[in-house]
Amino acid sequence: MRLPKLALLMGLMGTIAFAQEPANKNNQSEFDDVMYRRGNEYRAASGVPGPKYWQNNADYSIEVELDDQTNILKGKLTMTYHNNSPQTLEYIWMYVEQNRFTETSRGTLTTPIAGNRYSGDTDGGITISNLSAKTKGNPSNKFLISDTRMQVYFNEPLKPKAKAVVSMNFEFKVPKAGMDRMGQLKTPKGTIYSLAQWYPRVAVYDDVVGWNVEPYLGAGEFYVEYGNFDYKVTVPYDHIVVGSGELVNGKEVLTKQQLARMGEAEKSDKTVYLITPEEVGNTAITRPMKSGKATWHFKMTNTRDVAFATSKAFVWDAARINFPSGRKGMAQSAYPVERKANTAWGRSTEYTKASIEHYSKMWFEYPYPNAVNVASNAGGMEYPGVSFCEAGAFGASLWDVTDHEFGHNWFPMIVGSNERRYAWMDEGFNTFINYYSTLDFNNGEYPTDIAKAQNRVHYFKWKGREGISTYPDVAKNMNLGYTAYYKPATGMIMLREYILGQDRFDYAFRSYIKNWAFKHPQPSDFFNAMDNAAGENLNWFWKGWFMENGNINLGISEVEQEEGSAIIKFVNKGEIPMPVVFKITYDDDTIEMRTLPVETWMRTKEWKYLVKSDKKLKSVEIDPMKVVPDIDLKDNKWVKE
Repeated sequence: MRLPKLALLMGLMGTIAFAQEPANKNNQSEFDDVMYRRGNEYRAASGVPGPKYWQNNADYSIEVELDDQTNILKGKLTMTYHNNSPQTLEYIWMYVEQNRFTETSRGTLTTPIAGNRYSGDTDGGITISNLSAKTKGNPSNKFLISDTRMQVYFNEPLKPKAKAVVSMNFEFKVPKAGMDRMGQLKTPKGTIYSLAQWYPRVAVYDDVVGWNVEPYLGAGEFYVEYGNFDYKVTVPYDHIVVGSGELVNGKEVLTKQQLARMGEAEKSDKTVYLITPEEVGNTAITRPMKSGKATWHFKMTNTRDVAFATSKAFVWDAARINFPSGRKGMAQSAYPVERKANTAWGRSTEYTKASIEHYSKMWFEYPYPNAVNVASNAGGMEYPGVSFCEAGAFGASLWDVTDHEFGHNWFPMIVGSNERRYAWMDEGFNTFINYYSTLDFNNGEYPTDIAKAQNRVHYFKWKGREGISTYPDVAKNMNLGYTAYYKPATGMIMLREYILGQDRFDYAFRSYIKNWAFKHPQPSDFFNAMDNAAGENLNWFWKGWFMENGNINLGISEVEQEEGSAIIKFVNKGEIPMPVVFKITYDDDTIEMRTLPVETWMRTKEWKYLVKSDKKLKSVEIDPMKVVPDIDLKDNKWVKE
């Protein structure tokens, strides 16, 4: 394009006083790039894994035995670790998270004296013995434990594209209070053991920070590698075990009647009892053996973790899950007889089935054979294929916790983000998809307020608020629900319903899930994926809503009407720019919806909008559906006097 004529430029300059004055500032900084998002051979700028993307993986063979008299779990683990990275590794880091349950753990020492949700027993801890780590040559037995991390050394470095075999024995006392993630629940007919973080597991080694070794403190959850699991659980003969993956020795541990009932459940969309409430405790009916111990054998492929529960107090039921591809699975529930009511856990399998089917249809098909809901001491905690939910929950609260915990199978079990750093990438995304599953369940049987953005404004205006990017172990207890759950979910709903629209959003979000399934995306990968697939530069949104802590405050300052036209003066008084979706109502009560693009606010905080019409404006309202958490609604609507 040709430059303006010099004479014109000089003429303009002549009207400017040359006294020292501050320059006018535009709003470009609000639209600038956020984070370092340039692509490389590992992670493309388009938000997909790059041509040389890699991640390591680990396959586990584990055998454990529970002593229900001493509450001690003993086991042996053999892990085959595959080094797919381009680096040679002289050691690996593993997590030994049962060490959180000691008086001197970092987690215990950083828990307030008054306690919080993540308080736990302090008389536990894990014992490791007979460790062997072999690459080539002689195996090493050298390891070092630091709090909840264990460094395992090799005699011969592990080269790229090679594997190591690490084996060890381990033992720990099952905590009663397991930081609301695991533990023991006493019931009249027996203890329910919810077992998680129960075996040493390898930490993630990636192309971003190398070894991810943040300690297990409390609020921060997990970041682990994918692999295949073969695990056996030996328990007293009168116990029932439910766990991640597929039970592969059902003929050994189930009665013929239970096998028949399971076959019936595989074909039924209605819940079928595997063990009825009346049968609980009657081992003559429920157990194929009459004394001693029983070993339950499970397998699960391409998963980042496994968990299980065991008890002699379980009512056990199941129903078929129908997947979009035509594949079938099974929803199951295990709970004490005291919670059998149809207003409580009697509907758990119905809830589980509905949740899994909805997310499979809406976003990405559930990859595992079973989904098991366990009534637990934990208020709500998720693992691949298994959820531990509060035994006392019922009605809407049981639906909410069941749906939320199974929603986590998509984030972070399928899309394997780092929960210990970026809680919003699992809790926030999950809370977002929970909104639509709840609307869908049984024609909206249970109401949801997740999309009611105005319900969160009191927090967004509070001076003690923290931003989404705050790490979960850094966030104040009172803030975590907002930083990890509600604020990112509110942002995602805004993005779908207000900024991009459903079609553009759904394509982009499904693409993100598909491309990062069973992989390890970073926040920058998500931002890039959404920008590219939706065809929109959303820097201003990621920056303002996800990375910083400002607010949205749009308004209408003035409306001037003349013959054949009107001028609406919009203002942006907030820190975050936002498109202006507004409704015009004319004096004949006809309505028009119009949109000002976000680029309106690139140069200025005020904008005049021309409406050409012979009709007079009766009212103008910004965001009539109230999707946006505007912190001041007093000037969001103008009404003709």
